[in-house]
Amino acid sequence: MCMRNANLAAMATVMALSTLAAAASARDETAYGAHDRYLAAINANDPDAVLASVTDDVVLVAPNTPVMVGKAAVGPWVRGYFDAVGTTWQQRSVEFVVTGDWAFERYSYRAVDTPHEGGPRLVETGNGLNIYKAGPDGVWRVARDIRVTDGLVTLSAGHAFEATCAGAAAPC
Repeated sequence: MCMRNANLAAMATVMALSTLAAAASARDETAYGAHDRYLAAINANDPDAVLASVTDDVVLVAPNTPVMVGKAAVGPWVRGYFDAVGTTWQQRSVEFVVTGDWAFERYSYRAVDTPHEGGPRLVETGNGLNIYKAGPDGVWRVARDIRVTDGLVTLSAGHAFEATCAGAAAPC
């Protein structure tokens, strides 16, 4: 009888741990879905979709741009960006960790910006860190997006210039 109780206890423990692991895996997949929605919104050049995929208190730290805090600051910048260029982003997640209602992602990226008014395409590469937060509605959104360029923006014609403030080839 003692052995049977031990076996039942062991089976109950395995089942409980399996349930916890499955729940954690589902939570991780849901968090990673925020990455997919954010990247899809950027690649659609859709400012409304980008703003829907970030928290109200989002912090955006982009190269050569003042830090922006909140949708009220990020919204006009995103709209201006998409008004100026068509962009295509490739993002490779290097690390993605979920803990509770927070997740962080370290990534590398390549962005190709094509000016709507003509001119050469700009290709930027770099690295970044996204921090995600699960909202009270259960939806994961980007709370922080911090990225740094490798410092070199390549023109599609094979030319290059150092990326500095406002895209000018002069120091800040």
